[in-house]
Amino acid sequence: MKGIFVKTAYFLIIITALLGKINSPTALLLGFIFTLIFSNPFDSYSHRAIHYFLKISVIGLGFGMFVRETLQTSKEGIGLTASSIILTVSLGLLLTRLLKIDLKLGHLITSGTAICGGSAIAAISPAIKSKSKIISIALGIVFLLNSVALFIFPMIGHSLQLTQEQFGLWCAIAIHDTSSVVGAAIGYGDEALRIATTVKLSRTLWIIPLSAFSMFLFKSKGEKIRVPYFILLFIAAIIINSYHILPETTTGLFVLIAKRLLIATLFLVGSSISISDLKSSGIKPVLLAVALWIFISIFSLVYILN
Repeated sequence: MKGIFVKTAYFLIIITALLGKINSPTALLLGFIFTLIFSNPFDSYSHRAIHYFLKISVIGLGFGMFVRETLQTSKEGIGLTASSIILTVSLGLLLTRLLKIDLKLGHLITSGTAICGGSAIAAISPAIKSKSKIISIALGIVFLLNSVALFIFPMIGHSLQLTQEQFGLWCAIAIHDTSSVVGAAIGYGDEALRIATTVKLSRTLWIIPLSAFSMFLFKSKGEKIRVPYFILLFIAAIIINSYHILPETTTGLFVLIAKRLLIATLFLVGSSISISDLKSSGIKPVLLAVALWIFISIFSLVYILN
């Protein structure tokens, strides 16, 4: 009886999110509280759902963007993107050795912080032949920091009176996972959302050279580099919207659905955070992740403001 109640409650929260009745931080918090009280009744399925729902949401958001503005935004953010990734990866390699953390765990945390959280970890882990427990710990730490970012970044942005353009760029650089980047930007404004999504996805393309570097670093042979193909569909959606191939009412509906699906995805993310995995890893990997996050947050904010 309890199992049926838990599963029903889980689905009701997802439906509430899809109906637009809760915002991004609330969805994430509800997921975390839910799994603390009841445990996730669909743990194995929710990780797979996050993977697909996030990509569908990002593609849907493309129907609200235009080619010219997107290219201009990507061009403006390329210098900050490149410098932040190179510096974060270099610092991560150094701190991993200084803190004497498992090299593969340290590299996955560094990669997730430098580029795009869970997507980078999922892409790079097979390239360095990581064990499932190491992957789980890295994902758990990154998801936890994403949860914190979703709450504190909008507050910091408002307190510093950042413009939507500044906040969108800062989110894209300093928040790990695409879901939390978009979740933080949604409440700040449509322009912040557009910039955050565009810069974050252009940043995602750095998975390719980082995967190649990771294979060289850990001397892995015969492993294929995973290319984020969904970005091509995101670009296609932007082109369709730019040339008005579909009616505005249709593209507007796609964007609305994408935003609500993303909020439901954040609930799934919250319900997938494993406290036991975080405890088993000890404090050092968390210290590494926090140190890298503070560095990239301050570095990118100073760069943007100046």
